Amino acid sequence: MALTILGLSGALSHDPSAALYIDGKLVAAAEEERFVRDKHAKNRMPYESAKFCLEQAGIKPSDVDVVAIPFAPISLFGEARWKYAKRYWYAPDRALDAILMGNRRYKRYRNKIVWCLEQLGFDPKKIKIEPVEHHLAHASSAYHCSGFQEKTAILGIDGKGEYATTFFGYGENGKIHKIKEFYDPDSLGGLYGAITEFLGFEMLDGEFKVMGMAPYGDASKYDFSRLATFENGELVINTEYANVIGLRRYKEKGKGYYFSPKLIEWLGPKREGDIADDPYIHYAASMQALFEKLALQMMDHYLGDIIKETGKIAFAGGCALNVKLNQKIIARDEVKELFVQPASGDAGTAVGAAAYVSHARGVPVEKMEHVYLGPSYSNEDVIAACARHPSKPVFKQIDNMPQRIAQIMVDGNPVAWFQGRMEFGPRALGGRSIIGCPSIPGVANRINEQIKFRERWRPFCPSMLDTVGSQMLKVDHPSPFMTFTFEVNEEWKDRVGEVVHEDGTSRAQVLKREYNPRYYDMMLELEKLTGNGVSLNTSLNRRGEPMICSPTHALNMFYGSDLQFLIMEDILVVKDGMDWHENVG
Repeated sequence: MALTILGLSGALSHDPSAALYIDGKLVAAAEEERFVRDKHAKNRMPYESAKFCLEQAGIKPSDVDVVAIPFAPISLFGEARWKYAKRYWYAPDRALDAILMGNRRYKRYRNKIVWCLEQLGFDPKKIKIEPVEHHLAHASSAYHCSGFQEKTAILGIDGKGEYATTFFGYGENGKIHKIKEFYDPDSLGGLYGAITEFLGFEMLDGEFKVMGMAPYGDASKYDFSRLATFENGELVINTEYANVIGLRRYKEKGKGYYFSPKLIEWLGPKREGDIADDPYIHYAASMQALFEKLALQMMDHYLGDIIKETGKIAFAGGCALNVKLNQKIIARDEVKELFVQPASGDAGTAVGAAAYVSHARGVPVEKMEHVYLGPSYSNEDVIAACARHPSKPVFKQIDNMPQRIAQIMVDGNPVAWFQGRMEFGPRALGGRSIIGCPSIPGVANRINEQIKFRERWRPFCPSMLDTVGSQMLKVDHPSPFMTFTFEVNEEWKDRVGEVVHEDGTSRAQVLKREYNPRYYDMMLELEKLTGNGVSLNTSLNRRGEPMICSPTHALNMFYGSDLQFLIMEDILVVKDGMDWHENVG
């Protein structure tokens, strides 16, 4: 009897997504934002993403055994609601609400999911909905998807779930054991988010920008230790300054922020614009340094003995995408392997909730080897999209695609690359990417200025052949998902300078051919032409937009930017006057 589980996340706030497991195999997963073209898809339901998952598997709503959701009721008899109320004493409405109406958000969440399922054709009387605690869903998305057989330390750090913000536990024989949780407002993710806002970025998105800005600054110039402490096994955020609510919030132009006027008094005005300058670069560096220090202290305190035992760690939650922290973790002697869930943010909880329920029902899930889990399109689909597009694209179907694209890149051109199934999670990994030749000086600036319209100091990442990883990177550690940064060997810093960050590191994707053969083969051709089997890779979108999903989205973006070349499967689209490179191969 087949076990079919649909995971649905994000019905209350942000990043709704859907994931489908059939007999322990993840057959489809996608984020709602990609379909509805609204970054993070706030306050939307995972309708289109769920619809896609069912269609991809060729099943009907009646074929689904259970719907798993990453949000659960929290008992009044545990410590979560009481601790929350105690720490938010200065906002008595919130504190009392946690005690008296503490599961109101869960009920809203469940009701919205039921409504969404009805729209999809489910019978609400027949469908079983199984809630999974938010941090258990994160933990499952890391541990159950890691493929680790040994006892595994589990770390979960994000902004906030129901009440919890941080999870420490371990996995053994497929079962997750909870060791310790911290509760809102004591949230390392919440603190990082508050400083992200102070540095002029949006929460949920801007944290990566703060991390990218940090290497330009000097952490020793400002002491951020007053913002948070970890003593006697407890994390305490200073809510005089950050992760604040209610009347403590700094307000500007009618918007409330997660930091207080007291932070402004201390550090000066909130940053505006795109310039990464003094003192804000030093603030970014100081925040990153404090984040790393506290995260490692907490990990050592609660998980140190387990890590020494087997050396295996599984990590999820939005903070698991902090690749600088991950670099520090894998540098430790006692750590043999760190698995970071590639969709570590809340979108990944759809996978985690479904995986957790699958295990609970006796069906283990497969190791997550790749993230190519979204829609794919044929050459015929692409041609049809070109035929109906108002910009009247000029296109040709080509035979020698990898060779042709590699030559276009070596001639100094960035290329919009649209191949196979769309990636799940925030990283473009050669399904929906903008690619360039990293040995051509200035290609990164060109993408930034003309196409991505993003801050000049944001780094670009390399994808590379699995035969190149051990040559270019100083640490040999699996990296299929761009969840780690690595120090780059000296000779490679000049060879592929466009993908080496200010501090001599790269956030690398090391690709095995079996998971994306067309991307791999294109990099093989690059290697023949330049000696480097490495591609510059960034997501196929413009600033502030979600990653591209369909050929029509790709064409809209192409004609809304200065890109000159777009390859979708075997269909090459070029702008007026561009060389087709027909003599290649």
